[in-house]
Amino acid sequence: MSAIAPITGKLRRTIMFDLVAGIGIGVAFGYYFWYGPHNGTLRKYDSYYAKLNASQNKDE
Repeated sequence: MSAIAPITGKLRRTIMFDLVAGIGIGVAFGYYFWYGPHNGTLRKYDSYYAKLNASQNKDE
């Protein structure tokens, strides 16, 4: 029997943990960006262009 226990499956566990953690964190920040600053900016653009369109239609 060896004095040091063999390291079995550690590399595979580490790689799987890194992949799952990376994908999970990426998806979480993607949702944060999409439903946070991105959609907020789009709402501002849409309201601006709606006002612009309404003022152009009013002038005609």
